[in-house]
Order: sequence, then structure tokens, then C-alpha cells
Amino acid sequence: MGTPQHLELSAAFLGVETSLTGRRWIGPGAETARLSDALAQQAGVPMAVAQVLARRGVTPEAAPAFLAPALRDLLPDPMRLKDMGAAADRVRAAVEAGERIAIFADYDVDGGASAALLIDWLRQMGREATLYIPDRIDEGYGPNDAAMAALAQDHDLIICVDCGTLSHGPIAAAAGADVIVLDHHLAAAELPDCVAVVNPNRQDEPGDLGHLCAAAVVFLLLVEVNRRLKAGGATGPDLMAMLDLVALATVADVAPLTGVNRAFVRQGLKVMARRARPGLVALADVARLDRPPEAYHLGFVLGPRVNAGGRIGAADLGARLLATDDPAEAQALAARLDTLNTDRREIEAAVRDAALAQVAERDLGALAWAAQDGWHPGVVGIVASRLKEAMNRPAVVIGFDGDAGKGSGRSVPGVDLGAAIQRLAAEGLIEKGGGHRMAAGLSLNRAQLGPAMARLEALLAKQGAGAEGPVDLRIDGMVMAPALTPDLVDALAGAGPYGAAAPAPRFALPDLRIRDARIIGSGHLKLRLSDGSATVEAIAFEADRKGLAEALIGQVGQRIHVAGKLDLNRWNGRESVQLVLDDAAWA
Repeated sequence: MGTPQHLELSAAFLGVETSLTGRRWIGPGAETARLSDALAQQAGVPMAVAQVLARRGVTPEAAPAFLAPALRDLLPDPMRLKDMGAAADRVRAAVEAGERIAIFADYDVDGGASAALLIDWLRQMGREATLYIPDRIDEGYGPNDAAMAALAQDHDLIICVDCGTLSHGPIAAAAGADVIVLDHHLAAAELPDCVAVVNPNRQDEPGDLGHLCAAAVVFLLLVEVNRRLKAGGATGPDLMAMLDLVALATVADVAPLTGVNRAFVRQGLKVMARRARPGLVALADVARLDRPPEAYHLGFVLGPRVNAGGRIGAADLGARLLATDDPAEAQALAARLDTLNTDRREIEAAVRDAALAQVAERDLGALAWAAQDGWHPGVVGIVASRLKEAMNRPAVVIGFDGDAGKGSGRSVPGVDLGAAIQRLAAEGLIEKGGGHRMAAGLSLNRAQLGPAMARLEALLAKQGAGAEGPVDLRIDGMVMAPALTPDLVDALAGAGPYGAAAPAPRFALPDLRIRDARIIGSGHLKLRLSDGSATVEAIAFEADRKGLAEALIGQVGQRIHVAGKLDLNRWNGRESVQLVLDDAAWA
């Protein structure tokens, strides 16, 4: 596979310098266009698919393997990770001896899915485990002295998942119990004193597996334990059936959908479509998901509901939902999480609007940040994601309670936010902080806010953050209206899944006439467009907020260029292609 080609920033695509939402359209550069032509001719894929593959740097020779990735070919040997052998032996010994096991997990989707993987595996091995999820507000992220000491009194082994790498004191407080850490957050030079710290982002790891989420690390541990069980003549649980949890965590934790992560998600989606895990079935039903899930649904439909408990409700609800094998319990938990998610959206909307207003008043550099008293710590991460998307650069959002501030940040591809925030902590500019490339958290006092944000912006600018304008809209290529068929959408899906480091393709359709434009639902714009030979159905979500509704209502007969993503609209057993509109410009 070749090196991904950067999109050209000079000539505006279709000549659109300023769209109806004020954005400049940027298309593929000459080198990417040449690779697209070669892929279409040599790999025999539709040009739209070729354009997606070219953006990912896939050569014609590598295209067949990319379009049909095999997990067995991409799965790394678990023993490549340091301490893996010690961790696998200790887990196997605990299971065989019937020891008391506790799982201490983070309160987000990755932590919940990691815990559920272990609970499911242990249950199938005839062992139960105690689940402990800390309260976001009262206890904060990661292990704490009191909780670890209490768990150590009643358990022989404590497994920390999606946390623990920096928890030297709390792990030392677990006197009398062995501790294993399965994590992916950035580590310090000195590791906690415990049985094993399995973490691809340890400083003594080469970093080639640093893109794995915690659930993927847990999965690799279970692969190794199963392998050792088999060598001893025993059989472990079916791990392939657990890939639904790995897929959910990978997407929800914004891990890049490249390499083995991409294979995890593709296979995990197939497992999820079988509707065998009660928690995910109940969650899909309460979310009214009436189609086989796609990566989008993991990140924006299921994931937020799993997260809702840790954000504004009981911290352990999400993990309990994913781990249960009782359909009735799953339905009750899913209903509660759905209600909490509705409450979370209302809280998030208020914080988002205030944060966007703050950013608009500040000169925009390499970092978009906002801070205010009373912002709920459970939504600052989501709002940081919204700022990142709106401004096309890393974002940090901080809520203060008195003098204490807790914040969360989200990054853009190519910019390591976790390392930058960890450096702030090392320099004493914040009280503590860490994370991974795409997401991080931090704690600071009010006096540290200004200097910390200035230093963070400088660190991120050195990595290239903010080099592109916040309103640039990237276009993968152009398709004509007659080419929009369900077969094309299926072919594009074969180049997925899409998510972090692999954004869903966006295509431009040129020179269409507006046949109808009307508002539906809560501010969405429904459009019917035509090139004279084919009709295009399009929808622009939240079009009133983006200004598209005001621009296009009443413009029947006018010619426009449109840009968006292709989707299949299923209704009454029929499938049709729908363009999810991102932007438009007068032709």
C-alpha cells in the first residue's frame, strides 16, 4: 500500500471559492487523480470507489486485499506487546484456581466494552467477576486509592482496563491483590509496580500498535490466554463472537480505522448484525435502529447511549448493559440509558452554543478552546468534538467548579493531542492530564487556564494544527446523477468502514436544477434535484442552523452544485440512494 495522497489546496473544486455556507471546496490533487484512473482501469472498480481508494493511498496491486481484509492476516501476535505473557499466565492461573477477580474500568464506551469482554469470557469459563466503574464527578478518571484498597480486601486479582497506566499510588494501595493493567493511554517513563502493564503506548514499545483501543488490547490478551489454554489441552470461548464489542469500542473511542482496526470493525459489524448480544440488541431497539448497523451507528447512535450513564447518570450502566446475558435486564438498562442520553443532549446543546460563541470571539489559531463555570464535565468531551468539527483543528473544552477545572480535548488526524497535554502536565502548567492521539483529558486551576492554553496552542501549531482554514470542505471526487445506484453505495461500503483517519467519502454532483425544496422534521431540508435525465433525492440535516434552508427555499428552477455523502434510504422494503447534503453552491 502506498502513501496517502494529500488533497490539493490551490484550485477550488468546481470553482467554488465560497459556497452557500461560506466554504471553499477542495478536490483531489493531480497525483491522487492519476492514481484514481489507474485503480479504475486496473482494479476494475467504479471511479467513485477508485477515488476513495486513491485518497487512502491504495495501489491497484493492493486493492483486492484492501477491499476484502482478513483478520487472520492483520491480527498482530499478542506477544509483541510487553508484559503480555505475564498477564496471560496470571489470568489463566486465576481462572483455573477459582480466584476472586475484580475489573476496574473507565466509564466510557471503551472501558465498558473492555470490561464486558472480560466478563463475557470469564462467564463462559465458569467464573464471575466484580465490576467497578468510578463515578466521573466524585472519583474522576482512573483508579483511586480508596476504591483499589477496598477491592483488594475482597479479591485476589484486579484487572484495570482502559485506565491505570499512570496510577502508581492507587495500584500500590491495592495491598494483598495482584494487579494487571490493560490500557492504551500514553504512559510515563516509570510504570506502576504490578504484575503487568500491557499497553501499546508504553514508552518502551515501538508504537506500531499504538492505534489500538483498550478493548482491542483486551481482545489480544484473550487471544493469548486462549492459545495457552489450547496448548494445555483446554478450549477457550469463541473470540470471534466477541468482536462486536471490539468494533463498538474502536469506533466510539475514535481509533483510526486502518490496519487491524479496520478488520476489527468490519468483522464486528457482521457479528452485531446477528443480534446475539442482549445488550446491543436492546440498545439498537431503543434507538429504533431498523437496519444492520454501520460504523456510523456505532459512533453516533449506540456509542452515545452507552456513554450516557458515565456522563450524567450511574457510571456502570453502560458496562452492565454490554456485559449482561439477560434480555430483560438489557431492555431495562437500555431504556434508562436512552432517557439519560436525551437529557445529555439538552445539556450538551447549551454548552455547545456557549462554547462556539466563545471561539467566535477569539482569534482562531491552532487550537479552538472554551471554558466556563458550571459546564457539566460529562459533556465537555462531546462539545470538544463539535468544536473540532466546526473549526477543523484540535479543540479543548473546560468546565470549572470553583477554582477546579476539568476539561476534555479532541484532535484532528496528524496531530497528537495526548502527547501535548501530557507535556503540559510535565511542565507544571496543568495539574494532570493525558490520553491518546485523538482524545485527552486534563485538570487545572483557574490561574493556569490562560498560560496552559497558550502553551498548548504553540505545541499543536508545531505539529501543523490550524494549517487549513476552518471552512475548507474536502471533496473526494465528482459523480453524475445517473450513477447514483444502490450498487454504487454497496461498492463504496466495501472500501469502508469509515470513521477516524478514514472519513466517509464526500462527492460533488455538478449543475443540477432544484425541483423541490421543503422543510421536514425539526429544521431539516428535503430536496429533489435533477440533471434532466435523473433525479437526485437529498436531505440536509439541521439546514436551518447551517443557513442552507434560507438560501434554497423558494429557489425552484435554479442551478446548483451540491456536495455530500451517499446513503441508502430504506422505506417499505424499497431501497433508493439519498445524498446527505453537506453544502451547495450556485452553478
